[in-house]
Amino acid sequence: MSGESWYERHIVPRLIRCACGAPAIMALRQRVVPLAAGRVFEIGCGGGINQAFYDPARITSYCGMDPSAKGLAYARDAAAAKGWTADIREGVGEAIPFPDASFDCVVCTFTLCSVADQRGTLDELRRVLKPGGRLLYAEHGRAPDAGVARWQDRIEPVWKRLAGGCHLTRPISAAIADAGFETRELGRRYVPKTPRFAGWVEWGEAVR
Repeated sequence: MSGESWYERHIVPRLIRCACGAPAIMALRQRVVPLAAGRVFEIGCGGGINQAFYDPARITSYCGMDPSAKGLAYARDAAAAKGWTADIREGVGEAIPFPDASFDCVVCTFTLCSVADQRGTLDELRRVLKPGGRLLYAEHGRAPDAGVARWQDRIEPVWKRLAGGCHLTRPISAAIADAGFETRELGRRYVPKTPRFAGWVEWGEAVR
């Protein structure tokens, strides 16, 4: 998108794709993404990492969105390799280019950490879901341990600059519930072999 630096356009998408494709993170994706069904929208689809886990027999349509041109190229390549039709667009979470109640299911994995406005994005995700629709999520964020959280506060300013705006201190399931969803948390833990300041994850489903 316009205004991005060379580092943001070319290096950050590769770093994110590498970090978000680590085995422990892929295992979390595999717990969540196959639950998707019906008309599906994936926010933060750049990289195409989740596409291997969707079950085409359960999905009637797939749309994806990401702000990164490089990430979108990866996602479109992944869709072509999967052999399915996908509507993949450039955009940001605070202004999703679809009408109200467009989707049965939204998939959001390791994306809420980096949107400009977390609550604004959650409001948009709720808007594009039909009543009773599900938000499937797996995200990293604010750790429950005070010592780890203090380190997150210290590290976050530098971390955001290096990692494409990724925040370490945002709440996850609580923020989703505060946005008006009925949440059912399926799991929470520190990711093995990952520094604790970057490794707290929660995953689950939330109903509009």
